Amino acid sequence: MPQTTGFAPHDHRACITGAIAAAEQACAARGARLTPVRRRVLEILLESHKALGAYDVLDRLAAEGLGDKPPVAYRALNFLTEQGFAHRIERLNAYIACTHPEAGEGHEAAFLICRDCGLVAEAPATEAPLAADAKGAGFTVEDAVVEARGLCPACQTGRKA
Repeated sequence: MPQTTGFAPHDHRACITGAIAAAEQACAARGARLTPVRRRVLEILLESHKALGAYDVLDRLAAEGLGDKPPVAYRALNFLTEQGFAHRIERLNAYIACTHPEAGEGHEAAFLICRDCGLVAEAPATEAPLAADAKGAGFTVEDAVVEARGLCPACQTGRKA
């Protein structure tokens, strides 16, 4: 089972390299195009484990000469979320790179959001209890988002991440 990433010390360079390689491999297998703008948006999301709004991404793209109109950012973010390379954090109206792209497109995830420093960790979601309750009610779950807000280990001890 994938581990929670974001709060624990890890090789961030390997984290980025692995995610880009997984995205390239998945796109090749699916016949999808990881265009230069889409790739750059993924790289921007991977730079930290903080969620970014579409306009934060757009500001970076504009500064790099890759586009300054909102559809540029939104199209790239939509592609990345549809392909399972990024997630939308509803509570923050922002996006974060998927830390478990090997789980495939459409996998369920839970998000642990630090209310102090803004780091977000992705944890594997366990849908069994919800699915069982839904089944008992005759309800079919099509999509579920779990977002928990609290304090990361660094903020709990007063160290800033």
